[in-house]
Amino acid sequence: MRHSLRRNCAAVPDLNPPTPPLNVVLIEPQIPPNTGNVARLCSVTGVRLHLVGPLGFSVADKDMRRAGLDYWFGLWKRLYGNLDEFLAELSGEARLHLFTARAKRSLWNVTFLPGDFLVFGSEPHGLPPSFLAARPGDQIGLPMLPNTRSLNLSNCVAVGVYEALRQLSTDAVR
Repeated sequence: MRHSLRRNCAAVPDLNPPTPPLNVVLIEPQIPPNTGNVARLCSVTGVRLHLVGPLGFSVADKDMRRAGLDYWFGLWKRLYGNLDEFLAELSGEARLHLFTARAKRSLWNVTFLPGDFLVFGSEPHGLPPSFLAARPGDQIGLPMLPNTRSLNLSNCVAVGVYEALRQLSTDAVR
């Protein structure tokens, strides 16, 4: 069942940190534990979380508590109904890094800057093909052995976030 962010998140406050070092964007995430792991990562690193719907689960208060995400409402997060809504709110200077298993450029060849957006697709489908096609220069991937399956979404996000934070030498994590 796909869930509408408008229906489930109307009462969720949009918390804004003074200056988040980075932004993580999950496009149409489908597996609640993966999103929970990413939310926890964002919570402990001060990274702002952006969820772009439709989601494969509910983010209603009672559902988050039931899933053990007691830190959910302390997160710096933003919720969008769809990809177009997210893209419409970006400034022209926003730097997006689109993580995809099919990228030709490695994470190790990217220079991250404060405020960058690390963008990840849904677990079963990845990022929308039209979105990837429109931004070929923004695609990056994690180094993996040839002919192997991709990593779990939350693992990919963790690798990307910690590499970016390492480059930024931020005080968010020590």
